[in-house]
Amino acid sequence: MTILLAQKLDRVKPSATLAVSAKASALKAQGEDILDFSAGEPDFDTPDFIKRAGIQAIENGLTKYTIVDGTTSLKQAIVQKFAKENSLHYEPNQITVSTGAKQVLFNAFTALLNPGDEAIIPAPYWTSYPDMILLADGAPVIIRADAQSRFKITPIQLESAITSKTRILILNSPSNPSGVVYTKEELVALGKVLKNHPRITIVTDDIYEHILWTDTPFVNILNACPGLYDRTLVVNGVSKAYAMTGWRIGYAGGPLPLINAMRKIQSQSTSNPNSIAQAAAQAALIGDQSFIQQMKSEFKRRHDFLFEAINQIPGLNCQPTDGAFYMFISAETAIKEMNIKTDVAFCESLLNEAKVALVPGSAFGMPGYVRMSYASDMKLLEEGILRIKTALTSMLAVN
Repeated sequence: MTILLAQKLDRVKPSATLAVSAKASALKAQGEDILDFSAGEPDFDTPDFIKRAGIQAIENGLTKYTIVDGTTSLKQAIVQKFAKENSLHYEPNQITVSTGAKQVLFNAFTALLNPGDEAIIPAPYWTSYPDMILLADGAPVIIRADAQSRFKITPIQLESAITSKTRILILNSPSNPSGVVYTKEELVALGKVLKNHPRITIVTDDIYEHILWTDTPFVNILNACPGLYDRTLVVNGVSKAYAMTGWRIGYAGGPLPLINAMRKIQSQSTSNPNSIAQAAAQAALIGDQSFIQQMKSEFKRRHDFLFEAINQIPGLNCQPTDGAFYMFISAETAIKEMNIKTDVAFCESLLNEAKVALVPGSAFGMPGYVRMSYASDMKLLEEGILRIKTALTSMLAVN
């Protein structure tokens, strides 16, 4: 018997970051000493007060179904968070909570797109955006932003990409993988374009909001352009800021019609997020925030080390970033001098020769680059840089 699968799956690629991690894990299982810098999660442990809130939730019997898209108390904590930290004002019924920010995004795309509708995605982008758009029967439209523009799109590029079919613009700042942040002035300029296209919904993915070391505070497009309130979805979560990746809680605030549609989708897919994780997320949002500053300081220390070290490795170069915990590295010179064809082959060479796992930039829409996560102990980063430098020096000498 032949199982006939949905044709839409032919358009979708498996996650490149998960594929690299899987290959690195397989080599580790074979006894190889692999340093894996592919994963996108903080290496810090979830703060104890958040763990205790989860344990207390179990002991208090909070183990039943909750409201489909989040408990009332968690939604209220999110409302307070948006008001206090972002000067954004929502009612609880304008909030949705899902099993990670990834599900929030998936629900939004499914709610917004009809077959053939277009979603504009600046590149480099988080690997899942285009495939989620495809699964929602939409068409990804990629705008490539190069190193000269610090990987940020311009108003001219945005205007040129918009068609009568455009329904979504995705913005991710601080960015995975580039680590760059759009300034308020840059967002205002993009907003001027968007004001002329009222059928476009803006999805701002702010998941790395707190991992930021610019001189100015965090700003998203809704802060810069309040007039876009009725068509902007602000997406966030607890995974990065509170080292809670496995707890799987993401959330969003946005226009009530969109939130209602997302609630309907979730009611027929996963239903409510984990009740224990919701209690822990509530504690994270209303509790002591000092952990974030400590984690951010350590990430900045690692960033500064890597920026200096990478730019001393033959064939590689990178720019300083504004936040997140990734270095987005140009390997174009090394690829050319090694006489190999792709960044995928380059990463395979490093995995085989240096025993270091990085993610190819083509997974983020930027061939010729690689992403290195620095959500790792400093000693591992130092060892990783030494291995990369030694292996590349040797491989470039051969060629």
